[in-house]
Parts: sequence; structure tokens; C-alpha cells
Amino acid sequence: QVQLVESGGGWVQAGGSLRLSCAASGRTCSINVMAWYRQAPGKQRELVASITRASTTEYLDSVKGRFTVSRDNAKNTVYLQMNVLRPEDTAVYYCAARGWVSGSYDYWGQGTQVTVSS
Repeated sequence: QVQLVESGGGWVQAGGSLRLSCAASGRTCSINVMAWYRQAPGKQRELVASITRASTTEYLDSVKGRFTVSRDNAKNTVYLQMNVLRPEDTAVYYCAARGWVSGSYDYWGQGTQVTVSS
């Protein structure tokens, strides 16, 4: 099993920055891809960014150029640097992880709230 714990959420004014962290524990050797999802009130959960163990990244179009995902494999931690935040980025952000053969994210964190005021 893998446990994921997020930190770093909070409140910020539009144009500001926040950095989220997600620390993995347990059978971390089984993890290939780590990702950040978000869910705003009344909306479906969406994939914001993902990163493989080899550091290949993918981003949601609306965050490209503003958000950067990175990971420290030695610390089993993934980060999401969020710059030029917009009110529409307000959501609960979840860390997720999946293994080498799994087609779905099997492990989820508890979520951290990000609120961007205009």
C-alpha cells in the first residue's frame, strides 16, 4: 500500500503563488506516475499535471506556463508550483499515484484546499 499526504494549500490573491507538496510513504517503489488533480465545487475532478518517475510531464491546457510539476524520487515527494493564480484555480487539490502497469490512479491523498480571491 501507498499513503499520500498533501500540504501547502491556502488562500492567495489573484496573481499570487502557492507550492503544494505530496509525500508518499509505504511501497513507494511501486509508484511510476504521480499527479495532481483538482475539483472545484459543482465540477468534475480534473487532471492538472502528472509526472513519471523519469520526469516526463503533462499539463492541463489552462495551467500550462503557470504551473510546474516536479518530483524528488529520493524523498518520494511530488510538488506543484502554482504561479499567476486565477480565481478559477480555486479547488481542492488532490495528489494521486499509480503503478507501473496500472491504467488508473490507485492511491489518493486527502486533498488540500486552494482558494484564489479576485
